[in-house]
Amino acid sequence: MRVTQSGSTGLDLNLLLALDVLLEESSVSRAAARLHLSEPAMSRTLGRIRKALGDPVLVRAGRTMVPTPHALSLQGEVRSVVERARALFLTGGEVDLRTLERSFTVLAHDSFAASYGATLFRRMAAEAPGVRLRFLSESHIDVPALREGVADLEIGVIDNRSPEVRVEHLFDERMLGVVRPGHPLLSGRLTARRFAAGEHLIVSRRGRLEGPVDTALAERGLSRRVVGSIGSYPASLFVLRDTGLIGLIATRTVPQAEALGLVTFEIPLDLPPLPFGLAWHPRHDADPAHAWLRARARELVTAKP
Repeated sequence: MRVTQSGSTGLDLNLLLALDVLLEESSVSRAAARLHLSEPAMSRTLGRIRKALGDPVLVRAGRTMVPTPHALSLQGEVRSVVERARALFLTGGEVDLRTLERSFTVLAHDSFAASYGATLFRRMAAEAPGVRLRFLSESHIDVPALREGVADLEIGVIDNRSPEVRVEHLFDERMLGVVRPGHPLLSGRLTARRFAAGEHLIVSRRGRLEGPVDTALAERGLSRRVVGSIGSYPASLFVLRDTGLIGLIATRTVPQAEALGLVTFEIPLDLPPLPFGLAWHPRHDADPAHAWLRARARELVTAKP
């Protein structure tokens, strides 16, 4: 996309596109490659951006470059303007996937990337070889990643109810217990009391040491001992494999547990369902490339095993 506006303002909208790519890549050479420019030309463009903004935009930090605080504060708005301009110049709501050159950032739990990442990358290579996909793990700090343009699509258990975000509910997920083979919990009738009596490992991106399981146990006058928490489900499985701890895993990621030889079981508690879906900012509604990404993600997670 190349858009210019000349006149008394001397505004060149291509600087916005260049700024968007520079902030995403934090590298003049990689930005140049993305925009099919030489590095000297990209450096000159960065110089023009610096002059226009009155800010260095990117500064050296060791061997890398990092955005300035002012540049970071502009990133969401710059991304929004670029996406709207791109949608404006696409005709008929269509896009040629074979020639599309685009980077998408997906915010998802590590277990999603582990379960579906390979299939999604293969699909991209076949349908849109110029598209690059970047997975971001969920942060321990809540930030408006979709609104600010940090991420293009969120996939997982969506707890964002902001009116600025589109949410598409796909299905309700449920949790299973998971332990190493031969765990004592696997022998005999499993009751809530036996389940609570074990030592537990929680998965929490915020480092919490309690969750819905504790609420359900409390309703029965029971409590459990949580020995710790870990930030992702895939990492928790390796801990569970080599200890006697009890963990949880979503039903659709059971193959990850089975690949490590772990055993899953039904939890003897009434736990609330987890609403799994997609979320994106409304600025992407009319973007056919983004619609293609949403469709592929939707097909992946709703396909029957």
